Amino acid sequence: MRIRRKVFSNGFKAFDLLLMTVAFAVSTLPQFQRVGRFSLAEFFELRVKLSNLILFICFLVIWHIVFSLFGLYGSKRMSRRWEEIWDITRATTLCAVVIAVFGLAFRIWVVNRIFLVLFWLLTTSSVILSRTVIREALAYARRHGRNTRNMLIIGTNARALELVDRIQSKPELGYRILGFADENWSGIDEARKRGLPMVADLEALPAYMRRNVVDEVVLALPIRSFHTYASQIAATCEQQGIIVRFLPNIFDLKEARHRADEFDGDAMISHETTITDAWGLAVKRSIDIVVSLTAIVILSPVMLLSALMVKLTSDGPIFFVQKRLGLNKRMFNIYKFRTMVVDAEARLKDLEHLNEANGAVFKIKKDPRITLVGAFLRKTSIDELPQLFNVLKGEMSLVGPRPLQVRDYELFETHCGDWQRKRFSVRPGITCLWQIMGRSSTTFEKWMELDLQYIRTWSLWLDLEILAKTLPAVLRGSGAA
Repeated sequence: MRIRRKVFSNGFKAFDLLLMTVAFAVSTLPQFQRVGRFSLAEFFELRVKLSNLILFICFLVIWHIVFSLFGLYGSKRMSRRWEEIWDITRATTLCAVVIAVFGLAFRIWVVNRIFLVLFWLLTTSSVILSRTVIREALAYARRHGRNTRNMLIIGTNARALELVDRIQSKPELGYRILGFADENWSGIDEARKRGLPMVADLEALPAYMRRNVVDEVVLALPIRSFHTYASQIAATCEQQGIIVRFLPNIFDLKEARHRADEFDGDAMISHETTITDAWGLAVKRSIDIVVSLTAIVILSPVMLLSALMVKLTSDGPIFFVQKRLGLNKRMFNIYKFRTMVVDAEARLKDLEHLNEANGAVFKIKKDPRITLVGAFLRKTSIDELPQLFNVLKGEMSLVGPRPLQVRDYELFETHCGDWQRKRFSVRPGITCLWQIMGRSSTTFEKWMELDLQYIRTWSLWLDLEILAKTLPAVLRGSGAA
């Protein structure tokens, strides 16, 4: 089976290189048409320079490396189709970028925008199509009893039974579950209801694996109480060349997403409850830079006029600079136009008994510390515009949970649990769900809930939606204080 898999994988690699070669050749045709038509004889008389041949071989090597790095030659039996399509798209995009860089560096005349777009479309569509055809062919074969693998489940707890139900609902995966192996306990009858045999207890398990065809073993034992048994079973699988898998959520976390990493040759499983889409976050950061820089240029007259109004109407600095907690509670200086008197921070203690907000924040509707110009700047949110420089510096994002003051965070100990601290796992923003759903009129609990909802459901589309709704909310002045 391993030999067949290796032959199959090598065939895939060769076929991908063939697809890349064909796509490259087809993408060059419009360029040759642009410089003039060739007769067939003239085409075959064209001489290929040695340097160009070396460059093309480099393309093939890079193509192979990139596809391997994105895991496109590993087993996709358990992966979802859209995950594979996304990996293919990222890989072909990176390959197109590499060719574009080579084209600029070595002045390859055929590599222009038309070539790159055509090459990307051809490679992406052809690789996705080939993978889809292969996947459907394998799924058909597995449903009819071909290309199957024998799997043994170690453990009969709820997680093991859930896994069995999911595998049996997907015959296209080609897994034949041999049964369970576990000690006799009160919950074992629930496993017997699945109609699968109890093939062995944990003591007799090594002997069972020696006598029977077992391709894969899934460890679903409670690691804390069965660590010794789990270690022995894993060692036995290693000795017999059997694939051993284990369910990664060994801590029974409710919302964490897991992923496998490798560090210095050792595998590491990470559990993350924050935003983990690296490509999405990269695009988000690019949008932050472009939009903040453009907004600074366009709104510079407004900011200059606001600065002049602050300076002429009250003593003190133009900007209010305050320490705030950012990504993972890193401290940074937030910039705002000063809307209060100079000694506003010192007078806070005298006003805390008037606080109209619940939770770890301070809000009063008619704050005596706010200046006349400051009230206008707050109502129109113009006081927030200097935060565009925080966005440009990478301390903030356009969209994200509002950064808290140190004083407010210290009150978390009294008013909040650790769940609310998850809001610090993303970069703070100028606007967020709270900003478009009532702003300062929203309760503290609802504010925290909306921040966590943003993290759970984040997408680039959600960011764009919030940005689109922020301007109308600001113009209405809804909830502004």
